[in-house]
Amino acid sequence: MSAPPTYIPSPTPDLARIERALISVSDKAGLVELGKALAGHGVEILSTGGSAKALREAGLEVIEVSDHTGFPEIMDGRVKTLQPSIHGGILARRTDAGHAKAMADHRIAAIDLVVVNLYPFEATVARGADFPICVENIDIGGPALIRAAAKNHDFVTVVVDPVDYPALLAELTANEGATTLALRRRLAATAYARTAAYDSAIATWFAHQQGEIFPEQFTLAARRVQILRYGENPHQQAAFYADGSNRPGIATARMVQGKELSYNNINDTEAAYECVAEFEGPACTIIKHANPCGVAIGKDITEAYLRALACDPVSAFGGIIAFNRPLDAKTAAEVVKILTEVVIAPDASEEARKVMAARRNVRLLLAGGMPDPRSAGMTLKSVAGGYLLQSRDSGQVAKADLKVVTKRAPTAREVEDLLFAFTVCKHVKSNAIVYAKDGATVGVGAGQMNRRDSSRIAAIRAAESGELAKLPQNPAIGSVVASDAFFPFPDGLLAAADAGATAVIQPGGSIRDQAVIDAADQAGLAMVFTGMRHFRH
Repeated sequence: MSAPPTYIPSPTPDLARIERALISVSDKAGLVELGKALAGHGVEILSTGGSAKALREAGLEVIEVSDHTGFPEIMDGRVKTLQPSIHGGILARRTDAGHAKAMADHRIAAIDLVVVNLYPFEATVARGADFPICVENIDIGGPALIRAAAKNHDFVTVVVDPVDYPALLAELTANEGATTLALRRRLAATAYARTAAYDSAIATWFAHQQGEIFPEQFTLAARRVQILRYGENPHQQAAFYADGSNRPGIATARMVQGKELSYNNINDTEAAYECVAEFEGPACTIIKHANPCGVAIGKDITEAYLRALACDPVSAFGGIIAFNRPLDAKTAAEVVKILTEVVIAPDASEEARKVMAARRNVRLLLAGGMPDPRSAGMTLKSVAGGYLLQSRDSGQVAKADLKVVTKRAPTAREVEDLLFAFTVCKHVKSNAIVYAKDGATVGVGAGQMNRRDSSRIAAIRAAESGELAKLPQNPAIGSVVASDAFFPFPDGLLAAADAGATAVIQPGGSIRDQAVIDAADQAGLAMVFTGMRHFRH
C-alpha cells in the first residue's frame, strides 16, 4: 500500500452550505420528513433503491445515482455508489485548487451531505439467518460512503442515525442551509463509531462461524445508554453501555418510576436478577454490594420475599430486590415497608405499580423476561494493559452430579437444600459460605480471605437474624452449608458444625480432602462433592 499523499492545509470554513445530498438508508424512519425539509432548502437529492422510491412516492424530486454517474447498478445492486463521480464529490476539499481542477476536468459534482445507514447485518444475525443471507447483508458501499464523508467533514456533513436528523435540520434553518464545523465534527465521530461497531459485529460473527471462542483480534462494540452521575465513587466518571445482545435484565429493563440509576444500582441489579433467574419456582433475591443477603423460594413471591428478608433484614435495608415472577400488589405492599433502592421483575401488575408509587424514589424496573442461566455468554474484566475474557459461569449441579463422600448420606430434604445453597453460593463473592434451610438462606458469609471466617460470619448472621425474629432457636441449627470451593482444612467445616449445620456441599479437590471427610464423619455431618467450583471475584 502506498503512503498517503502529502496534505497541505487549506482554510476550513465554519459554515458549509448543503446544495446536494446523497441519501441511501435501510432504516426509513423520518426519511420523508428529512427529504421534504432538504427540498425546502433547495437541496438536490441523489438516491437509489428503496430510499429513492420512498422519497418519490412522497412527491419529492429525486435523481437516481445511476443517472448521476452515468453508470448502471450492476451485480444485483452490489455496485451502486462505488464510483469516482460519487466518492470524488464527497472527498474533494472545496478550498483546494488541485481538487477543484480535478472535479472540473472529470465533471464531478460536489456532494455536501451523505445520509446513510447500513444494511441490517446485526438484526439479520439476531434473527438466526443462515450464512449466505448474513454475508449478503454485509454492507460495502455504505461504510465507504460514511468513512469518506466523515474524513472530509471540513466540508461534508454525514448522518448515520435518524436520531440526528433534527439537529441537522435545526442547523440548516439557523444558518440558511449550512451546517457548522462543530456539528460536522460531532457527526463524523458518530459515523466512525458506527462503522467501527458494524465491522466489530461482522468480525465477531465470522469468528464464531469458524468456531473461534477467542479470536486473535478481539473487538468490542456497544451503544451508550446513559451517562451516569458518577461511578463507583463520586470522584469517578461512568457510563452504561448496551452490547445489543438483549439478554433480559438491566439493559432491557424499562424504568417505571424512581430516580436515575447509579453505577452501583446497575451493578447490584445485574447481580440480583442473574441470581434469581437460577430458580424455576417463585423466588426472590435481595442484594447488597453485589452479594446476596437473602435468597428464598416460596409458594409465591410474597412468601419468597419475606423468607429472603428474614435472612438478614439489617443488610437488606437500602438493598436491591429481584423477583422471577411479575410483581403483584400483595408483594409490593410488603416491599414498600422498608427502604429499597431498586426492585426488578419481569413485569408488574397495575395494582403493584400503584402501591410502589407510594415510594416514588424506588426505582421499579421491568425487564420483560428472565435471562437463561444456562445460556452461553462472555464476561469481560479490564486489567492493566488489557482484558480478561471468559465464558459466563453457566455451570449447574443436579442431584445426579452429587458424590456422597461421608458415612452418612444426606436425606432427601437435605439434598434439596444443598442444591439450593450451592446455587446461591455461585452468586456470592469468594470465599463464599451459604447456610440454607427449607429453600431459604439463613446465613451468608461473603468475600473473606479465608473460608473459616466466611463460615463464622455466615453463622453470626444466622444467629442475629434469629434473635431479631425472636425465634426459639438459631436458624442455622438443622441447616445445610454450601462452599463455593473446597475446604482446604477442616476448620471451616467444623465452624459450620458448631453452628448446628447437618450437611455440607462443596466441590472437593483438595489434597486434604480426606482430613475434611474424616472431620465431617466425626461431627456426624453428611457431605457431598460436586466436582464444580464457583469462584466469584
